[in-house]
Amino acid sequence: MTKDLPLMTDLPRAELPGSASPNPESLILASGSPRRAQLLSAAGYEFSVQPAADSAECGICSRETAPEMVARLAYRKAADVVARIDDGLVLAADTVASCVGNILGKPHNRDHAEEMLRLLSGRNHDVFTGICLWSRRHEKFVVDVVRTRLQMSELTEEQLNEHLDSLRWEGKAGAFGYQDGNDWLNVIGNDSESNVVGLSMERLAELLENFEQNAEKITTPTIDSIESSDSSCS
Repeated sequence: MTKDLPLMTDLPRAELPGSASPNPESLILASGSPRRAQLLSAAGYEFSVQPAADSAECGICSRETAPEMVARLAYRKAADVVARIDDGLVLAADTVASCVGNILGKPHNRDHAEEMLRLLSGRNHDVFTGICLWSRRHEKFVVDVVRTRLQMSELTEEQLNEHLDSLRWEGKAGAFGYQDGNDWLNVIGNDSESNVVGLSMERLAELLENFEQNAEKITTPTIDSIESSDSSCS
């Protein structure tokens, strides 16, 4: 169960691009993540959900950094949904943790989750979220990456086993959820808390406000260009 944290209140919200027009594009969340949907709902956005296909998520490419990876995957997820709709503003995101050069996505099983948590225990690390906004009507998109720095206290064996037994690590990058209220996790400085949950609401509002000025025009067949650029993925 998601704990009601302060980050779920007073979230920034921006008007969608073209909202003043008689027929504005509707917002489509290209993710089945209940956490991202909760953030959008808490901020007051109206949206529908159309998750990207699992095939849109490819592994780490050779020599790819964490920011490069989440930017690529957010783009791929958005492109997958855009290819299946006639109209709409698609929002896609991808989140990973990064610690001492290791990119940590969602754990495959309990052992994998334990390995991640032991790596993170007592260390500072980063959480990166790639965000892609894509207008199907205008064939324009923008991609950005947000970084949040986190500090994890050194976990006791009791804390580690309690967390693993709770299964709260399932489906969460780095095997933890900031929204679960773990007192062994702290955001460093004024970095975005919602970014750790899976979507920086502060940056999303900025991207929406500046979409028409900053978005790039699509000039190549999207799915074909994505597949060819990902040929080195593992």
